[in-house]
Amino acid sequence: MWKAALTELTATASLMFTLTTSIIACLDSHEVDPKLLVPFAVFIIAFLFLVVMVPLTGGHMSPVFTFIAALKGVVTLTRALVYVLAQCIGSIIGFFILKCVIEPRLAYTYSLGGCAISGTGVNYGIKSQDALLVEFTCTFLVLFVGVTLAFDKKRSTHLGLPMVCLVVAGAMALAVFVSITVTGRAGYAGVGLNPARCLGPALLHGGSLWEGHWVFWVGPFLACLVYYAVSINLPKEGLVWVDGEYDVLKLALGSSASLYNPSVPNSLPEERNAEFQVQV
Repeated sequence: MWKAALTELTATASLMFTLTTSIIACLDSHEVDPKLLVPFAVFIIAFLFLVVMVPLTGGHMSPVFTFIAALKGVVTLTRALVYVLAQCIGSIIGFFILKCVIEPRLAYTYSLGGCAISGTGVNYGIKSQDALLVEFTCTFLVLFVGVTLAFDKKRSTHLGLPMVCLVVAGAMALAVFVSITVTGRAGYAGVGLNPARCLGPALLHGGSLWEGHWVFWVGPFLACLVYYAVSINLPKEGLVWVDGEYDVLKLALGSSASLYNPSVPNSLPEERNAEFQVQV
């Protein structure tokens, strides 16, 4: 467990440094709409880290995935607590390295790549309740699409590790894309999806990052609880198709054909009636 926790710490620190620098580079580029590049960067980086880390520790790198894994019984509560502690420390280390090497102008402009719901000015940012709703919805989206597949042993084994990681990374990129495009508010950094990622820059950069910081913890954990309640009621077996069994038109045509069937003698009404009942 301690080796896995140390691996989670190292992976989280590396992920925070790589992901944040890539996002800042996209936003600071000279593209007409750089926000479209951010989900693509999230998809590529998340996929690479998941492919490497899933066989080692489960590829959590986020208290959200660790919490839902504990709820589902995939990891013990003790391991979950150690993982979350390692992820928070890893986030702090990753952002500390980033703060040491990043240009001060970029660190100030983008708040060290932290999770912010408001900037400076009256018309900047979004309300805390709106940010909470976005955080809850996007986290639930990632859990419902990605985790549902990842925790299904039969389907995940059938599809293979790369495909499962592709789906989870795609769900994360989709959530990021929705959060930064649908709101369209300056000063809002988009969905966090990872409370540890929001903790590091808040401690090292401070300022406006502490405003509404609770949103990036409460929203994901509420989404985990709701998803757990939904997941225990999902069908245990896959959908089995029976060709035309419940086709209303086919039932109607079958009933009409049975009323007049040349192959059935007219002198045997009991047999025709029995055939009609079987077809219905």
